[in-house]
Amino acid sequence: MALCATCIIMCRMKTISIRELHERTGVWVRRAAELGSITVTERGRPIARLEAVEGPGRRNPFLARKLRPGYKRLMGKLTGGTDSVTMVSEDRAGR
Repeated sequence: MALCATCIIMCRMKTISIRELHERTGVWVRRAAELGSITVTERGRPIARLEAVEGPGRRNPFLARKLRPGYKRLMGKLTGGTDSVTMVSEDRAGR
């Protein structure tokens, strides 16, 4: 059974040459994030490994931001407001 598990892991591993990495670094880094581990070789000999960083990934900074105290107080009081189209139309009509 251990041999079979090793075979599955080995089959999934991706190997690229250092020349490929040099020519298309950004592509290979993104692919390592998708696939997992990518082994970099020089003349057929493994010299490095690209691996994805475990973590939360990309976060939306607007979801994590803190509201200013003045704006927090206004949040409940704010309503739909005036439509900008209406404001512009009224301004143009007054000319």
